[in-house]
Amino acid sequence: MWNEQDLKQMETKGIDTAQIDQQLERFAQGFPWLRIHSVATVGHGIVRLTPKDENGCIQSWKQFDGTIEKFVPASGAASRMFKNLYAFINSGHATPETDFEREFFAHIQQFAFYPTLNKTCLRLHGMNIAKLIEENRHVDVVRALLDADGLNYGGLPKGLLLFHRAAGGSVHTPVEEHLEEGAQYAADANRRVNLHFTVSPEHRKEFERLLSQRLPLMEKVWGVTYHVTMSEQKPSTDTIAVMADNTPFREADGSLLFRPAGHGALIENLNDREADVIFVKNIDNVVPSALRYSTTRYKKVIAGYLVQIQAHVAHFLTQLEGECTHDQLSKMLEFVEQYLFTVSPETAEMDDQHLADYLRKKLNRPIRVCGMVKNEGEPGGGPYLVYNQDGSYSLQILEAAQINPDDSASVELMKSGTHFNPVDLVCYIKDYEGKKFDLRQFVDPETGLISEKSKGGIAIKALELPGLWNGSMSDWITIFVEVPIETFNPVKTVNDLLRPQHQ
Repeated sequence: MWNEQDLKQMETKGIDTAQIDQQLERFAQGFPWLRIHSVATVGHGIVRLTPKDENGCIQSWKQFDGTIEKFVPASGAASRMFKNLYAFINSGHATPETDFEREFFAHIQQFAFYPTLNKTCLRLHGMNIAKLIEENRHVDVVRALLDADGLNYGGLPKGLLLFHRAAGGSVHTPVEEHLEEGAQYAADANRRVNLHFTVSPEHRKEFERLLSQRLPLMEKVWGVTYHVTMSEQKPSTDTIAVMADNTPFREADGSLLFRPAGHGALIENLNDREADVIFVKNIDNVVPSALRYSTTRYKKVIAGYLVQIQAHVAHFLTQLEGECTHDQLSKMLEFVEQYLFTVSPETAEMDDQHLADYLRKKLNRPIRVCGMVKNEGEPGGGPYLVYNQDGSYSLQILEAAQINPDDSASVELMKSGTHFNPVDLVCYIKDYEGKKFDLRQFVDPETGLISEKSKGGIAIKALELPGLWNGSMSDWITIFVEVPIETFNPVKTVNDLLRPQHQ
């Protein structure tokens, strides 16, 4: 089936034929739907902390003396952020027609990139934005923003775009906001801040240029030492694309088409990190410093809750190294069920030896605490109690695509969710003895997605690996803590920057 060119192409990527065979089989068989036990709500899978509890968590985080890192997925162009503006360019209209277009131009001076865009318009057209708009040259303004000979915002990643105005008239990119955040809640006892960005190869130099310009001043302002690293999504995680009949798609030159396998592939990058505690947060979920109080407070809260839980887990696993009484095992089971929300109907029938084995398996895993905000219509994965392969059920973050649309009961459960996860995670990736887990061992390979795409006008199918915060962390200890909606401020479209929390 594979010719010499195919084998060389696979070797270059670090992919073997067995992986491709598995992927082709997955295209043919699809992925099984997940079974929901129940929706996670406050008091039933989602923890709502009292102000006193929150302060206790913050104190626990202050006392933590392990290594800390902040992990920010930042790769990929921001083109989807500007899809409405691309539609305007291609519409043939000279002036704004849709509500989105009218809002963009009516408030264009409020964007942090406005002064830079104004200079770009002067360079390209010999007149400023106001004059171009006066002459109904709105398309020229948008092209100056998006095109490569302008600001190239259609080709840059979100992390490098000007998002916010800062104190003193300066403007900040999301990268700079993440650096500031890191100083506020992720600095260690020596005021060292470790940040890791996943970037695309073509954008790496731009990230390095921005960091070299900004880090010296930011270290002085925040009194910290930054250690910033970057990595790229590994070519070995790419997946093969197929035709409608599940045969490999081939380019005009006969080569195979491989596609990035989604953010779930970043579990490989996360697995390479060495810190004890790692914050995971999307690149676009940032606010200016004046509006950052809730963000920094609740990052400390969920981090403190994490280290409290980890201390209990480590204590129980140490006990399990020796002989445990039935009462001790019962207390551990109570902790697993009431604090880790992991339940198995089979534990009632287990003798002490089997119960101890079960507890070791459920306790000796990576831990993540996920912030959950009330569902107010924003897109995002939801919190549910889901059945595992061993018959137990535990907390998981699910996307709608993982639920059988023909199963009315599951669909109703999905719709009845009260909260969702805004990709707000803090993780403990070492075991109770301080040894790093191999995170790849805790991925559920049965939770990927098959999507329909187009290549040169031909319908193809693409395979996405299990998502980073759902399938790729499926077998982690998972805990949901309610956090305020103010901690979630994504920028999915350019007009989101006009919202009060970004001004």
